[in-house]
Amino acid sequence: MSEEVGFAIMPLPLLLSLPLVLLAVGGYAVAAAHRPGCSRLVYGVTLTIAAVTLGLALAHLLTAAVPATLALPLGLPWLGAHFRLDALSAFFLIVANLSGGVASLFALGYGQHEHAPERVLPFFPAFLAGMNLVLLADDAFTFLFAWEFMSLSSWALVLAHHQDPANARAGYLYLVMACFGTLALLLTFGLLAGPDGGYNFAAIRAGQPTPGLAALVLILALLGAGSKAGLVPLHVWLPLAHPAAPSHVSALMSGVMTKVAVYGFIRIVFDLLGEPVVWWWGGVVLALGGITAVLGVLYALMQHDLKRLLAYHTVENIGIIFIGLGLALAFQANQMYSIAALALTAALFHVLNHSLFKSLLFLGTGAVLTATGERDMERLGGLIHPMPWTALAFLIGAAAISALPPLNGFVSEWLTFQAILISPELPQWLLRFLVPAVGALLALSAALAAACFVKAFGITFLGRPRSPAAARARETDRYSLSALFALATLCLLAGILPGLVVDGLAPVVGLLNGGARLAAQYSQPWLTLVPVGEVKSTYNGLLVLLFMALSGTVAAGLIHRLASNAARRGPAWDCGFPEASPATQYTAGSFAQPIRRVFGSIVFQARERVTMPPPGDSRPARLEVELHDPVWERGYAPVANAVVAISTRFNYLQYLTIRRYLSLVFGALVLLLLGMVLWR
Repeated sequence: MSEEVGFAIMPLPLLLSLPLVLLAVGGYAVAAAHRPGCSRLVYGVTLTIAAVTLGLALAHLLTAAVPATLALPLGLPWLGAHFRLDALSAFFLIVANLSGGVASLFALGYGQHEHAPERVLPFFPAFLAGMNLVLLADDAFTFLFAWEFMSLSSWALVLAHHQDPANARAGYLYLVMACFGTLALLLTFGLLAGPDGGYNFAAIRAGQPTPGLAALVLILALLGAGSKAGLVPLHVWLPLAHPAAPSHVSALMSGVMTKVAVYGFIRIVFDLLGEPVVWWWGGVVLALGGITAVLGVLYALMQHDLKRLLAYHTVENIGIIFIGLGLALAFQANQMYSIAALALTAALFHVLNHSLFKSLLFLGTGAVLTATGERDMERLGGLIHPMPWTALAFLIGAAAISALPPLNGFVSEWLTFQAILISPELPQWLLRFLVPAVGALLALSAALAAACFVKAFGITFLGRPRSPAAARARETDRYSLSALFALATLCLLAGILPGLVVDGLAPVVGLLNGGARLAAQYSQPWLTLVPVGEVKSTYNGLLVLLFMALSGTVAAGLIHRLASNAARRGPAWDCGFPEASPATQYTAGSFAQPIRRVFGSIVFQARERVTMPPPGDSRPARLEVELHDPVWERGYAPVANAVVAISTRFNYLQYLTIRRYLSLVFGALVLLLLGMVLWR
């Protein structure tokens, strides 16, 4: 026992020292950003630090080591700074540093093309350090301090190319939403700490909040963590900020930072708050997750900008994760811990999966952006010929995010469906109706995601080049390709060997679920995944891969063997392209048109106007599409307009004389004193 405790304690001081190294490297980059080799040095160090952190966290998780705690005399004088490494933080450290290390590897090549290194190099290691500190924090003050540091460093990266007005607007909106989220989390921890001010997480766990207070904490946690994760309707900053940042930063923001927000929600609701008191908690989270998943993919289908499309798909996948978390809350509230373990495993598995394939897709988009200077799909096309390896890696990521077997995205969504299929065992009638409805939304989002990435890959990499920039494209560098194929390989391995991942998640699920977890999968024959029981459902990714490879090989062999070798002449099949012009190809807009006509009139109030000149008129025909964002126009725009109107009315205060300022101060003091008297 002493050896186990010793092993658990030793990594924590080392894990805390590694973010300090990252901050030191960022400080060095402030002065040396333009020196030759600084970019390679910074990203080389972040790659090394991420690899060491990944190894330590993986060792802690796989050895099921006891939680390690550490208190330092920093922060608030009466509180200090507390840190903790347990199974939950270890898993999210793996997620953060796996993607962080691969993004650093990609940046070794991609960073050489950065036009403003002084705005990126100091903040990239600081961003990674901030995320790691959030995952290790064990008191409210340290958590919020690290959370704000993470937000501010990522905000600086969003504004790296601030000369673009769209990027400046994205940075402003991101900062506003980040402040809102932090305020909500501040109120959350204030309620959890209670009148005694027990801000240490151990003291919070020992508390017993009333049902009403616990429900309020749940709502505030959804607002605080959900605004950072991208839950609808708190997602408005995400599709603006993620595309504005450099591509390797976008990969971290989308693949990791949103998962840190999910960690914050899980830590508060599943750990600090204790067991759910009422079943409707799960219903609220479940409904938000389903709405977020469908709206995210519908927004993505309307986009022509590759990075905005991927950003909206982050919203969709966050919705899928929260569907799993909502199911887990509902099952826990009804003491169905074995099924809650299935839902929690599905949610955590999707956390890992999304960090892998979304990082892969953002990095692939960065390679395309470096080669062409374009993000608009309407100006790309035909890139599979000059960039075959990038196209292959992007295709694997597109298949994974579309939940196609045998890749990893299929497994976590399949596990979520398995939990949904058990929902008739829930005693509440509302949940019995709500869960299948959310299951239908999940199925719809999966189908629409596949359609969206047929568009994204087809328009970007297939067909003919639509612009001179696409025609001049060249394959990306070896560092970038290494990063892309590292993630593509992990997507494949997690898909064909899911049982090993499920076993790795077992300590996390047990920590959050009263000790209940899924049965061990490593001993199953042929590495078959059996989440519920052999009679109900099984999945074997390895056999699926072998079947696909064998059937494809046999089909190709038969076609070549049975096909005639005789030469035949006939009219060329133009495949709908009678002229060798890119203008005759399908466009991104044409792919989205059927979906826009089915859903757009309801969700986006879409309107199409066709202007067709009469015969003899030389003016071109025009198709104008008008889309609206109801969340922004009905939720955020009125608030923004009201703030502008009120601030304009009070603008005259800055032009007052000293005498009037003193009068205002005196009047405010009198009112405060009157308030104190009346309060007493």
